[in-house]
Amino acid sequence: MTFASTRLIAADITMMVAFYELVIGHSAEWLAPQFAEIVTSGARIAIGSTETVALFMEGSAEPGANRTAILEFRVEDVDAEFKRLKGKVAVVIEPKTLPWGNRTLQFRDPEGTIISLFTPVTEAARLRFGSL
Repeated sequence: MTFASTRLIAADITMMVAFYELVIGHSAEWLAPQFAEIVTSGARIAIGSTETVALFMEGSAEPGANRTAILEFRVEDVDAEFKRLKGKVAVVIEPKTLPWGNRTLQFRDPEGTIISLFTPVTEAARLRFGSL
């Protein structure tokens, strides 16, 4: 089994895609007017409009309802990313170093999902993640 992507359901797909393009720094590929993907070297984010839910099972997914997932992206310099995104995103926590060795910044996307950008700063954390 291979993990393929994380899919987000958006009430306003245009706004969500633009947000993730800003944060990730990659353009989305629109596969249909209701569906886009942004592919990075380590992950694929799929964004579907609420119209796509009915293709599976009506009511099975709802935009803005999830408060359990955190999407994490490793970055070269979390403090530089904070400076770049400050004022453009809803910050949850400003950059801080966590006990397991990552310096982390968290903010919410337009539907409320937490996004975490992190940089491994301790030797153990750098060994765990390898080089970018």
